[in-house]
Amino acid sequence: MALSRSMRTCLHSGRLALLAILVSGGIVLQILACALYNNWWPMLTVLMYLILPMPLLFFLGSDTSSIMSNGGDGWVNFTKFLTGASIVGSIAIPSILKHAGVIGWGALTMELSSFVVFGVAILWFLQMNGEDEYSSVF
Repeated sequence: MALSRSMRTCLHSGRLALLAILVSGGIVLQILACALYNNWWPMLTVLMYLILPMPLLFFLGSDTSSIMSNGGDGWVNFTKFLTGASIVGSIAIPSILKHAGVIGWGALTMELSSFVVFGVAILWFLQMNGEDEYSSVF
C-alpha cells in the first residue's frame, strides 16, 4: 500500500512536531529541576548539552554514517571520544552534585529524566535522518 505524497509529508511533519515536543519537554525538565528546588547548580549540565553536538559538527561534517562505524581516522576517533565524554559528563555532573549534598533526590531525578528525554530525541532524529522517503511507509 503506497501513501500519497501529501500524506507522507503530513506524517513527516507530525514526526518533526513530536520531536520538537520531546526537546521542549527535556528543556522544561531541566529548568524545573532548578526552579522547583531553588537551586541552580544543576544548570551545569546544560554545558554538556551544548558541547555534545560540537564534535560532530566540527569533525564529521554532514556524514553521520562514519560515526556509527568501527573504523575511522584519528579525527573520527577523537570525535567519538569527545561525544562519549560529554555523555558521561551529562550523567556525572548531577550525580556528583547529589553525592556532595548540593542537590536533592528530586532535582537528580528530573536531571536524569531530562537526559533520557534528550537522548530519545537525538536517537529518533538520527533514525529519521537516516531513512529516505521511499524506503518506508511512514
